[in-house]
Amino acid sequence: MDILQLFDSSLRMATPLLLAAMAGLFSERSGIFDIGLEGKMLAGAFAGGAVASVAGMPVDLGGWGWSNGMAWAGLLAAISASLVLALVHGFASITMRGNQLISGVAINALALGATVLIAKQWFHLGGQTPSLPKPGRFGPIELPFAQALQDVPMIGPVYLGVISGHNIIVYTALLCVPLSWWVLFRTRFGLRLRAVGENPNAVDTAGISVVKLRYKAMVITGVLCGISGAYLSLGTAAAGFIPNMSAGKGFIALAALIFAKWSPIGVLGATLLFGFLEAIGNKYQSIDLGFFVVPVQFMQALPYILTVVILAGFIGKAIPPKAGGEPYVKER
Repeated sequence: MDILQLFDSSLRMATPLLLAAMAGLFSERSGIFDIGLEGKMLAGAFAGGAVASVAGMPVDLGGWGWSNGMAWAGLLAAISASLVLALVHGFASITMRGNQLISGVAINALALGATVLIAKQWFHLGGQTPSLPKPGRFGPIELPFAQALQDVPMIGPVYLGVISGHNIIVYTALLCVPLSWWVLFRTRFGLRLRAVGENPNAVDTAGISVVKLRYKAMVITGVLCGISGAYLSLGTAAAGFIPNMSAGKGFIALAALIFAKWSPIGVLGATLLFGFLEAIGNKYQSIDLGFFVVPVQFMQALPYILTVVILAGFIGKAIPPKAGGEPYVKER
């Protein structure tokens, strides 16, 4: 059914947005605004695709000669690359008390240029990495009883055609939603993290290190952005890295985060909405309304148009953490 295929595609499109938005959730809840999500995703996508490619190359061609485990090596590299940039942003914003927006912009620019430059020098394919074979990408996972339940009305087709058949990164992204909610609202760490984003002076007065908490948030941000980037290069049909393959997804994730008012459950709904619009744009290249044909360019721009509309309509209503964007200076 077309509608089930559309929902299936929506979930795939929403996955990198969901992971990046969850990364931004932890960062901004701690008081660190991070518009460098895009750069960390892009760095993760490149590192993942590059390392997976090298791992699968024959030893006589300069590779590692692996026949299995290439995708996992790529995932680890993606997380590492993103984590380095997250710590750079943390050093600039937390330790040096620099402007968080400028630091984020610098990370985006660095990732955009460095990934293409390194890829050109490394693989000589115009900024791309070689296309990955099946062992170099995360394949689909059929969930238990998917085939057995396929004839059950309503439940069977949805379970088989929408929920089952995704790779492990998709299910990891979905698992991040309840896990993030539990961490933020049911653990001592989450309580302190949210308090740091609202009133760091009170947290410091209680003898808790504001710097350490914010660095921990940046580590979580780096890991989640790395997994998001790895999905782009290791979890899709066109496995491998191409220049600027994040294509603004980091900024869309930020818009989804604002739209969701920094709530994990809201982030899931917002990113699924963006994923649904992107899936529509990909499936229906043009729509004939009889008196007017909606051009393909408009359909492809739908997620970005919605980003502008949401930011224009909700930026004044969504209240960010009170201490967000402000470097903390310890009182003496």
